Amino acid sequence: MGKLSVTEILHKPFTSRNLLYVFKGILVGLITGVVVSVFRLIIDKTMKGLYFVYPYMVNHPKTIILYVIATIILCIILGFIIRPQLFYVKGSGVPQIEAVMDDQLEMHWWAVLWRKFVGGLLAICPGLFLGREGPCIQMGACIGQGLSEEVFHGDKQDRNVMLACGIAAGLSAAFSAPVAGALFLVEEITLGFASATVWLAALAAAVASDLVTLLFFGLTPSLHFIYDYSVPVKDYWQLIILGIILGLFGNLYQRVILSLPKWYGKLKIIPKAWHSIVPLLLVIPIGLYYVKILGGSHDFILDLTSPHFINYLSGHMPTSNGHMTTIGGHMSAIIFVALLLLIRFVFSMISYGASTPGGIFMPILVLGATSGALYASIMIHAGLLAKGYFLNIVIYAMAAYFGAIEKAPFTAVVLISEMVGSIKHMMPLLVVTLIAYVINDWLGGRPIYAALKDEMMSSLDNPRKKAELSGLRD
Repeated sequence: MGKLSVTEILHKPFTSRNLLYVFKGILVGLITGVVVSVFRLIIDKTMKGLYFVYPYMVNHPKTIILYVIATIILCIILGFIIRPQLFYVKGSGVPQIEAVMDDQLEMHWWAVLWRKFVGGLLAICPGLFLGREGPCIQMGACIGQGLSEEVFHGDKQDRNVMLACGIAAGLSAAFSAPVAGALFLVEEITLGFASATVWLAALAAAVASDLVTLLFFGLTPSLHFIYDYSVPVKDYWQLIILGIILGLFGNLYQRVILSLPKWYGKLKIIPKAWHSIVPLLLVIPIGLYYVKILGGSHDFILDLTSPHFINYLSGHMPTSNGHMTTIGGHMSAIIFVALLLLIRFVFSMISYGASTPGGIFMPILVLGATSGALYASIMIHAGLLAKGYFLNIVIYAMAAYFGAIEKAPFTAVVLISEMVGSIKHMMPLLVVTLIAYVINDWLGGRPIYAALKDEMMSSLDNPRKKAELSGLRD
């Protein structure tokens, strides 16, 4: 055989289908970006409103009764909205999307899309410890499926590509993190590198959705930190200990969250669609105690890492009105952070298990940040860590805890880098995240969404019930 010419080696011009899917991905990304940006904006504005409402109730206790009544009415409305599609709308929605892509379920995109949007707002805005990113991912997937079925009239393969685009676009828009959105698709959904067509389309969707969010929220990263100190190599033993702790804590998280359906299943007196009454009422005393702990919550992380908290291990502690009141000594600060960690962990589980629409991304990051703050506070108090590294430890812990639970270390490191707006400290991020991942893997941990999907599918008693779920119509 003679030597091939350049023309014979390369593909023929204008024959690639990649450009068509890039166009489809951009379309999915643009629409998802608008929907998610509005979703984010409403949540952000409502949370700011809670920072006024709860201090007002503290000063006017009689208004708490009115708030409780309003909460019960909201729960009733939420239940009626989500009940027709409860199986598909509850939780983050990511396990449901995985099941759809694996041909285990059929989802009616419009019925899920609007219910996820409205139901997600009704669950997250009152301050439940739920993240916006799960609903954003599912809404993006619904948009991708809708375009495939209603506009392009594609086959099942085309639908799955469009679903992938929606997944990447949804996460990208939720955190303004396009690279993490595309990586999440690989590590959590496809569990490997898909074809170039899928990658290009998903990346195009992620970039397009991020461009839309930039118009809504500007260029500032969603968790913008400035941390210039670098942990010296001689102190890397601290990162090993931190990684081990977070790996153990991550395995505990997986075991507890997978047990929630069994525990909530014992609450037979209340129909599943209205289980949200439990966290919606319990969140009120938490908000009265410390309002900034409510929600996902970006503001809580920013409060936890604020200069007045870092200074002397926060010789002051937040109260319900958002100000700081003096508490005695470093140990009191440590106890306070431990209490916050316990509240965040327990109520994150109560919120997610109650058949409510909401995600676990941000709650996981908050738990990681609080765990890092507690570890750093203890080490600084013991004289084993300089105060200047407090912020570093918090950021490393966010990535490691997320990476261990999601079993997605690349996504974790890139996501935190994009959210924080810095790639200066990549090495310690990788060290802590890798150790936490290995520890959870050694203890039998799995990618959390795959595990949640298996638990969800096991709840289908028989083929008839599965067929009924697949046949739900709006």
